[in-house]
Amino acid sequence: MSWQPQYRSSKYRHVFGKPANKESCYDCVPITRSVQDNHFCAVNPIFIAVVTECAGGGAFLVIPIQQSGKLDPHHPKVCGHRGNVLDIKWNPFNDYVIASCSEDATVKIWEIPKHLLNKNLTNPSKELLGHTRRVGLIEWHPTASNIIFSTGYDYKIMIWNIDNDDPVIYSPVRTIECHKDVILSMSFNTDGSLLATSCKDRIIRVIDPRQGTVIQESNCKTHKASKVLFLGNMKMLLSSGTSRWNNRQAALWDQNDLSVPLHQEDLDGSSGLIFPFYDCDTNMLYIVGKGDGNIRYYEVCSQKPYLQYLNEFRSSLPQKGIGALPKRGVDVSTCEVFRFYKLVTIKSLIEPVSMIVPRRSESYQEDIYPMTTGTQPALTAHEWLSGINRGPVLVSLKPGSKSAPCQVEVTREEPKFPIKEPKLVHEVKMPTKTLWEIEYKTEIIREDRSNKKAFERLQDTKQAMSNGFDIFECPPPKTENELLQMFYKQQEEIRRLRDQINQRDVQIKQLELEIKNKRNSTASY
Repeated sequence: MSWQPQYRSSKYRHVFGKPANKESCYDCVPITRSVQDNHFCAVNPIFIAVVTECAGGGAFLVIPIQQSGKLDPHHPKVCGHRGNVLDIKWNPFNDYVIASCSEDATVKIWEIPKHLLNKNLTNPSKELLGHTRRVGLIEWHPTASNIIFSTGYDYKIMIWNIDNDDPVIYSPVRTIECHKDVILSMSFNTDGSLLATSCKDRIIRVIDPRQGTVIQESNCKTHKASKVLFLGNMKMLLSSGTSRWNNRQAALWDQNDLSVPLHQEDLDGSSGLIFPFYDCDTNMLYIVGKGDGNIRYYEVCSQKPYLQYLNEFRSSLPQKGIGALPKRGVDVSTCEVFRFYKLVTIKSLIEPVSMIVPRRSESYQEDIYPMTTGTQPALTAHEWLSGINRGPVLVSLKPGSKSAPCQVEVTREEPKFPIKEPKLVHEVKMPTKTLWEIEYKTEIIREDRSNKKAFERLQDTKQAMSNGFDIFECPPPKTENELLQMFYKQQEEIRRLRDQINQRDVQIKQLELEIKNKRNSTASY
């Protein structure tokens, strides 16, 4: 038997969770009080969508991701359902299209205007009518455009093709009827050729969605699955649920053999539901408990022991739901590899939590950011329905690369005339410096000051900027608290600029004295 070390090297061993400060959270958000076991939150690099409370039907909020702080109580809603909204999902290929399902047995597709919402949105772009009972889950296909799956309390999974001009679609392209109870979760493999489901009968099924046939089916008595998840290209499934003794448990399965789990990991004795999230770029698994404040994370490997425990993010604020930002929206400058948005009902708060790899270097870290899924679909709806499989189109997250996604709405504008920092001014004090070098460095500092003044004049003549944010891209403050926060930020920026100007004045005076001393010393000879 080959010896294996107890510890193994990993780039993600020291990943830690960092909650956002108060200014970066979203306050006064009326989060839904529904008892449905869903995330109630969907995030993309531009918007956050949250299911909310609404009288006389169901609704959800769409908040620009850069608009943190206190939410306006009259913020526009998306409210076209006659019953409570149970699930929402953003289109992976269009950040302005979102789908929702409700207790009114309908699925609706909404198009969010690019100039943002200024009034309630009540008319969907498409309405899908086919279920006879309330619809609890929806999922977009990961590689084919305009394909969406829905499942309801009629025990059916319906596949819809919305690539047409009909505002109302009455019949799906296929209906899967192999379940005998309510479906609790759905998950696709990487190319979308297989669909895994967990059901209230505690059976995990792997289904060919185009044929509607069951390929694999679990029959394990020691694990009761509630959520199931494909683990990328590792040919494995992960399910979360409870053990025979009602402890919360996670189990790993071979997708080609669901007779016995490969590994079972007991977590704790709490009763809340577990939401698993998997990052196929880093092979990291995040386990989030409903009603907990903690987020456990593991590294998944293809050999025993399969799950390597890394660490746990702990918080005193329990989450009712949670949303995960797509990888193309993370902040690579801070080595962020994942970001959650926790829904804290007791405080009406949405709290971002960033998972960060600690690195000293400020440059782009290629080893922790492999090519990731982009916004371009690999297939059309007709191609996928005809039997073609294709993996996702990958892009690079490196800033400035041609394949990097454009995030104009969520990133700060950089000054067009960046201030050049003088290179190690203290070096001019060395006796080896010549008079020409001292005068040259003095000219650099004077040129920097003139460029700075030119940039300030340009900013005054152009559109107003506030802390690097365009006033048309970042909405103006609507409350007194937001106005105070913006004022304090401006004061800090002014104070920092004044300090820089004072330091440059001192440096110029020092250089002028050294020039004078140098000239006097040469004249004496």
